[in-house]
Amino acid sequence: MSASLKDSFAKTLLGFASSLSVLVIFFIFYFLLKESSLALSQIGGSRFFSDSTWAPELNLAEGQFGLLEMIVATVAVATLALFIAAPIGWFTAVYIHFFCKGAFRIFLHRVTEIVAGLPSVVLGLWGLVVLVPVLLNLRAPGLSVLAGAIVLAIMIIPTIVVSTVSAYQNLNSELTLTSKGLGIGKARFILEIATPLASRGISTGFVLALARAMGETMVVVMVCGNVVQMPESMLDPVRTLTGNIALEMGYAYGSHQSALFLSGFLLLLSVLTVFIAGRLFLKTQEEQFR
Repeated sequence: MSASLKDSFAKTLLGFASSLSVLVIFFIFYFLLKESSLALSQIGGSRFFSDSTWAPELNLAEGQFGLLEMIVATVAVATLALFIAAPIGWFTAVYIHFFCKGAFRIFLHRVTEIVAGLPSVVLGLWGLVVLVPVLLNLRAPGLSVLAGAIVLAIMIIPTIVVSTVSAYQNLNSELTLTSKGLGIGKARFILEIATPLASRGISTGFVLALARAMGETMVVVMVCGNVVQMPESMLDPVRTLTGNIALEMGYAYGSHQSALFLSGFLLLLSVLTVFIAGRLFLKTQEEQFR
């Protein structure tokens, strides 16, 4: 096979794979929206935000289908997890790339990979057995927004570390030599030169970490308390959208099941909103930097 035919074949194959990825996402959206249509037609979209609580086990006329508390809980747990994980992940990545050498650097990489590969149920068990009793001393029941955020932060730190290290590695190696030649200190080089130039990759890591935290299920089911209420503090027990789907889909039917599919659709829209907002933020930062 000639080189031109190989290039043509590779281009066709890659184009097919890209088109297939787009189609899969499209069909996921279509499937969730189709399964949500029963709830939207029988219950009405406004009730999911106006109802005061979630009680779909009642009949359709008297049932409550409020999702607002769970939407707020999902955003609160994921956002708090990102606030905890972002500085830890960034400092770890800076240390690994700029200060760590030799075998110890390899060791830190391996530890990061191990943490990234830990099953969420294992981290959930750790949170339930170790973390929740500690928080219980602060306020009962211990199962709370904070408990879920801490465990999720541990889960998403490797994503931030890997993305940040990769962003720094993609910088021109001559920048370091030039900065040393100009007498610029390492701390100033990291904060004022390397980090602004690598901000796109670093911010992408933050967005991916936030999206993963919003979509996590097992951890929040185990350590967040599964109480449908509007969180007023970090120590309040809550139920997230993912936890609600996992807990009730097994026995739901009819409008109840359709409402759970709508929960999944709203979650998917939330993650998509995070990616779009992150994209716009990156574009704004790039324009300011120029």
